[in-house]
Amino acid sequence: MAAKEIRQAVRNRWVLASTLLLAALALSLAFLGSAPTGTVGVRALDVVIVSLSSLTIFLIPLIALLISHDAIVGDMERGTLLLLLSYPVGRWQVLLGKFLGHLAVLTFATCLGYGLAAAALAASGTHIDHDSLAAFFAMVGSSVLLGAVFVAIGYLVSSVVSDRGTAAGISIGLWLLLVLIYDMALLGLLALDQGRHISATALNAILLFNPTDIYRLFNLTGFASVRSFAGMAGLAQSTSLSVFVLLLALTLWTVIPLGLAALAFSRREL
Repeated sequence: MAAKEIRQAVRNRWVLASTLLLAALALSLAFLGSAPTGTVGVRALDVVIVSLSSLTIFLIPLIALLISHDAIVGDMERGTLLLLLSYPVGRWQVLLGKFLGHLAVLTFATCLGYGLAAAALAASGTHIDHDSLAAFFAMVGSSVLLGAVFVAIGYLVSSVVSDRGTAAGISIGLWLLLVLIYDMALLGLLALDQGRHISATALNAILLFNPTDIYRLFNLTGFASVRSFAGMAGLAQSTSLSVFVLLLALTLWTVIPLGLAALAFSRREL
């Protein structure tokens, strides 16, 4: 099933389009964003990590939802899902295979696209130390994990709706909510509260309810060099969320929607 989804993504040019898009934006940010670092004493790769983290929050969830929102309901409308299930294969195997295939496509595009940015910096003679390289690999890995979260969310949507148009509309709405509206509403709430009622513990809990905030905290506060450049040192001192807790939260954000999607798919009449 995973191989089938990968072949289909290759035929539909999803792999090529995603890789080229991520590579083009990553290379642009790598060279344009790191140009002034020599005069301000900031390591170039740290600038790239901050820039790519901001890019990832907007782009990776959108790509993940676009390739996953019709994974179930689309095959149902085309009539291919009923034919597929006539073979000796369980519904959970179909769902898991599709998920692994889509995640493989997203992983390839992310690693190659972002890897080209680091390779281009290295080829230009820019010095890259071990701390910056470790932060970069952590950023790439967590970007893949963030993509897995939104692929799982797309599968949950696809498993419960009745048509592709509804799935697309709900997916775009969820992207807007989790990527844009949630943080804007949180900032407004914090500005109104002015520290009177929302404690640090409550703020940590609120941040964990949004996978993009978890990703942002992990990449912009998890490493000292990136944290100081990103202006997140104060937030890192006020939050009690460790790197392990943030990774665990992202993992749960993947497992729970995927489990709910499997449950909904298993009970659905075709």
